[in-house]
Amino acid sequence: MGLPLTTVLPACVLGNMAPIIPLLFLLRNERLKKLMSPILNRAEKKSASLGVVSVEKQWASLAAFVGIPLPGTGAWTGAMGAFLLGMPTAVALSSIFTGVCSAGIIVSAITMAGKKGGLAALAALAIFTGKEFFSGKSKQDFLEADPYWDQKTVPTNTYKNKAPFTGKVISTKRIVGPQATGETCHIVIDHEGKFPYWEGQSWGVAPPGTREKDGKPHSVRLYSIASSRYGDDMTGNTGSLCVRRATYWCPELKADDPTKKGICSNFLCDTQPGSKVMMTGPAGKAMLLPEEDPTTDYIMVATGTGIAPYRGFVRRLFTEDTPAGAAYKGQAWLFLGVANSDALLYDDEWQKVKDEYPENFRLDYALSREQENKKGGKMYIQDKVEEYSDEIFNKLENGAHIYFCGLKGMMPGIQDMLKGVCESKGVDYDEFIKGLQSKKQWHVEVY
Repeated sequence: MGLPLTTVLPACVLGNMAPIIPLLFLLRNERLKKLMSPILNRAEKKSASLGVVSVEKQWASLAAFVGIPLPGTGAWTGAMGAFLLGMPTAVALSSIFTGVCSAGIIVSAITMAGKKGGLAALAALAIFTGKEFFSGKSKQDFLEADPYWDQKTVPTNTYKNKAPFTGKVISTKRIVGPQATGETCHIVIDHEGKFPYWEGQSWGVAPPGTREKDGKPHSVRLYSIASSRYGDDMTGNTGSLCVRRATYWCPELKADDPTKKGICSNFLCDTQPGSKVMMTGPAGKAMLLPEEDPTTDYIMVATGTGIAPYRGFVRRLFTEDTPAGAAYKGQAWLFLGVANSDALLYDDEWQKVKDEYPENFRLDYALSREQENKKGGKMYIQDKVEEYSDEIFNKLENGAHIYFCGLKGMMPGIQDMLKGVCESKGVDYDEFIKGLQSKKQWHVEVY
């Protein structure tokens, strides 16, 4: 067309940005989200590399993602990715704008100066966005005890009900598929490094508002922390929760009864970036990892969101560059029970660790609506654990630690299984369990 670059470039940038602002707001509409679910699913896969990190790193990642002029990495896909990651709207818009400008400059440089011009512009984008990833600490060793396995300095009850800490939500993201039974969200909270915790501990959350019956503030609910002490962004400034939205299906209404929904879980799942959360804790020492002997085996049994503490364990031992991870030579064995494949939590993370550490990490799922146990019934977590009863018994006899987190309904089946193994080996079950408890090999946090 012969138009000057000074006209073409601003027009292209404005043309790309014009639909982004309404798109980010329209995506908050539940009906539109369902209508666009196939597109959103593709966008989520393409933008998965942006990760759950700090807002600054998300900004740099998104700018680079949009700024490289390749198919499938444009402003529309970036905007949907930003929405799915729960990025603040202002941050997402500025990042997408930077990326769109960068893409326009790169294409213009190629047009005017050929391959060398394009490479120079691409290098400039890499330097501009990449500095965020080369700053700060490369190792996760700045929140360790001395020695790292010493549990004398575990923080507990730093913040209490009368003087809670105010955290700020960074992102809230649904992490289950469309066929999952209910909604589960991963919530990243900024605590500014003022609320240290260890893997296996819990945070208390006080939902806003008061109780209808007496006008008093809602009571604090405890949630297992779903990240290592360094947080998902590995800065030591954040922590994560894994929360299932509690709802009640009314058979008469044939719909969810909003008057009987879980106060705190719905508050957390409805949070947006910037939402304030009143928090207490950290609480508990029952689920801590004993790290003095790096050859210790860990058997981790969970139902649903009971997976939370184990995500912190696995990240500490395998994902992050921690002293505990560097020393670990044992085997961590994870059992997770959910209804179906769409309800699996953090499966991509488990599969990656399994591929990278096949000798040190084992993974077994119990999918009650998709698998059958040996009797032809539904496969529950206790049935899956029973398949390896002898091996688990032998590991426990050799010093392994076993953890249970989730619904208390799994415990009778687990205990019956161990009782049967004890009887077959001529071992007194009650004495066996007492022995595990006295050696602190038996860890239970169920509800």
